[in-house]
Formats: sequence, C-alpha cells, structure tokens
Amino acid sequence: MPDVLIYADSIRSPELRHEVPFAAPDAFVYVERNGSRRVYASSIELPRLVELADLEVFSYDELGLDELIKQKLGPHERERELVLRACRHAGVEDVATPASFPLETADHLRANGIELHPDGKLFDLRRRTKSDVELEGVRRAQRGCELALDAIRARLREGGRVTSEELRAEALRVFTEEGLIAPDLVIVSHGPQTAIGHEPGYGPIEPGEPVVVDLFPRDAETGCYADMTRTFCIGEPPEQLVEQHALCLESLERVYGAVRAGVPGSELHRISCEPFEAAGYPTQLSKEEGQVLDEGYFHSLGHGVGLEVHEQPSLGRVGEELMEGDVLAIEPGVYKKGFGGCRLEDLVRVTAEGCERLTDYPYDLSP
Repeated sequence: MPDVLIYADSIRSPELRHEVPFAAPDAFVYVERNGSRRVYASSIELPRLVELADLEVFSYDELGLDELIKQKLGPHERERELVLRACRHAGVEDVATPASFPLETADHLRANGIELHPDGKLFDLRRRTKSDVELEGVRRAQRGCELALDAIRARLREGGRVTSEELRAEALRVFTEEGLIAPDLVIVSHGPQTAIGHEPGYGPIEPGEPVVVDLFPRDAETGCYADMTRTFCIGEPPEQLVEQHALCLESLERVYGAVRAGVPGSELHRISCEPFEAAGYPTQLSKEEGQVLDEGYFHSLGHGVGLEVHEQPSLGRVGEELMEGDVLAIEPGVYKKGFGGCRLEDLVRVTAEGCERLTDYPYDLSP
C-alpha cells in the first residue's frame, strides 16, 4: 500500500471522515506510513482525537506553530508549512492523496521535495465497504427518511389545500427530531415538475397528479447519508401514472434478482432498462448517440451511498463491479413531459449472494 496524505476538514471530506470518524470544522493532517496512522491538528481537537483507536496524535505546536506565528506568516502560508512539517515529521516523501487535495498546499509540498500522486480511485475503494459505525449511521438516516415519509403521507391523507413547501417542512421537522442533518435539497415535487430531474417542487398539490418525494438526510453522528424516493397521488391516480408506477416496480424487482457481489453496475442498469424499453419508453441505452433525453427513463439506475449521497459504485452505462459491503441506492424512474413521472428508490447492502434491503417501506401510490 502507498503512503497516504490527507489535508482537509472531516465535515466536508468523506476521505478523511472515513479514516478519522469524528467531525472537525478545521482542516488537519492525516498521514499513513508502513501501517502507522498519524494525525496532526490544532490543540483544540486533541482531547477528542486521543480517544480514537489506532491513531498517533500530534499537536501543531510540536511542529513549531509558535515559531511560524512569530514569523508573521499569513494563515495560508502557515497552514502550508505545517502540512510540510507534518510530512517530514512522519517521514513521508512520496504519497497518494485524494483528488480533492488543495492545490495551493500541493504546490508548496512539491516545491519542497514531497511527491504527490492524486488517486481518487484508491480513496473511493477505501470507502466502498462501510465500517460497522458507518453502516449504523446509514440505518439511522434511513429510519429518518421513513419517518419523514410517514409524516408526509399523514398530511396528504388529511386532505385540504397542501403545498410542496408544507410537505418539505414536515420532512425537515422530522429530520431535526431524529438528529439528522437536512440536505440543501429536499424534493417534494408534483405534476409536470416531477419530470424535471432534481426539481425541488413548489406550489399547491392537486388530486390526480404524481407527487415525488426524494429524501437524503445525513446522520449527524457519523456523517453518513440515506437516500430514498416514493411517488404518491391524492385521489384516483390516472392510468398513465399507474403504468409508470408498475414499470418502476417491475424494474426494481428485476434488479433485486440480479444484485450480488461481482456483478457490474452497468449490467444492473441494463436489466433495469428492459421493462421501460418494452413499454416503448426511451432509456440511456436505447437513445441515439448525442441525444439528450428529456423524458422516458433518462437517468442511471443509481449509485453508492455513504459519506457522500452520490458515491461509487456507479449503476449506469459505465459501472464498476459490485463489492460485498457496498451500500446502493436503486432508483428506476420514468417521466413524461407535461404530465410528470414516477420514481421509486430503495437502499440495499450488497452481499456475496445477493443483497440486504435497508429500506422497509411500502410502494403504494395512495398515501
């Protein structure tokens, strides 16, 4: 294994949060060399860091922070120099870094003899199999999604005027009560809006139109996400929505029968397209080269979920082989301009022989 260097904060960096499972708003240094794992950070973080297992913890003060302050270096210059000194203290000269490693720091290290090799794929692979703590965080976030959907369905059943904004507020209330971090985007779209990708939705919801609810909150303790979608309809659903819903269910069930470690994500995507193509809807596999789809099954089957809501592996036209322990969002959908669409999304955990369903929630169109 190559030596590893990460310099980031553990709130925005999934690579660092995976290695050092606690939330710190300020950047710190993580170094791996010959099996040892070291962290260099400001003194304010030391009490929490020393409680983590298998880490050697050092303060920036041990790297000469006081001296750098006396030199009246600016904050960016000071930070770059501390990362360089951490590398020298740890004895690393040639390291793999995440693709997101800060360019300004990279230039400084290279100018002072440290070889950096950005390797996004390496860090993606390290995060594919979730730790027990991460998996528990995914489960908590998923439970929060289901409780939020319960609240939304209850409000839809009450009847009367209801808006996307009101239902979104219900989801956000539940997330807060469950100790989850709400994402910047909570999708509660309706009618023709539901055929527009990640449209968050707005305005009053009418009987007989599709209502797509797509939720992806983050567990506050672990930083791990869940992701799920259901489609509802107030009153009698129109025939077109009933057909779309049946096709999404059929696609889901076909994919469930094929999920297991070793299967390429691209193969699952191919399987998911079959019901839609048989019903005459375009997909990414049936469209002409260069054509931009604005209806039909215009997106991929799904993606990995963990410390990012969208991470590897991909379940699209180009998709890696599944690994035991992958957590996947499987989300077939089909859409018609001017009418709307339907999407159903579950979370699963890949096993050697199949998958464990992490989502346990009905698919009914009626709320």
